[in-house]
Amino acid sequence: MGSAKKSSTTARQARIAEMRRAEEARTRRNRILTVALSTVVVAGLVVGGVFLVRSQSDDSDGMESKGDGTKTSGKFATDADGLRTWKGDLGRNHVTEKVTYPVEPPVGGDHNQVWMNCDGDVYTKPLNNENAVHSLEHGAVWVTYTDKADKADVDKLAAKVEKTPYSLMSPDEKQKDPIVLSAWGHQRTVTGADDPNVDTFFEKFVQGEQTPEPGAACTNGLSQ
Repeated sequence: MGSAKKSSTTARQARIAEMRRAEEARTRRNRILTVALSTVVVAGLVVGGVFLVRSQSDDSDGMESKGDGTKTSGKFATDADGLRTWKGDLGRNHVTEKVTYPVEPPVGGDHNQVWMNCDGDVYTKPLNNENAVHSLEHGAVWVTYTDKADKADVDKLAAKVEKTPYSLMSPDEKQKDPIVLSAWGHQRTVTGADDPNVDTFFEKFVQGEQTPEPGAACTNGLSQ
């Protein structure tokens, strides 16, 4: 049993390491592309043409729409273990306005085109849901807590996040439970940092099968 779990953990770590290498390579390519595009813009200005260059993320769906929530429908289904899974549709359009999500914290839906950095980032202030949801789309696990959470638990969870690529943490006084773990389409409440469901959730959902865009960047986004 222990050997199988160790093997699974090692495989996941290797997978994440490979994804981080791919992300670094993609970042280098983006820098080169940015320089090339800048050169084209300057050349165009010299001959009297003006070109508008718009930076986009790596998402396959780059559409923009108003944040009216019309692309998200459904509800949570809770299993016997307490894991909540979204049954229905989760929009993936890029939006420029605030989105009214059906749950807090949200587990998916239309979102801002810029993600929150989620390379083990621990934030001390609440995040804009629209940016954090984009991080979930990239396969991150998002830990949120209220002022009712025990400080010792918050500190332990922060330490776990800091050493886990594709995770982030922030306070959220709008959620009803003291500590909540969220991934794209999935969510659960935990009793504290030592709750065994914490490790289980991270193991299953950090770059898990639910990820709409596996390997997409968790750096070069927004940071407080």
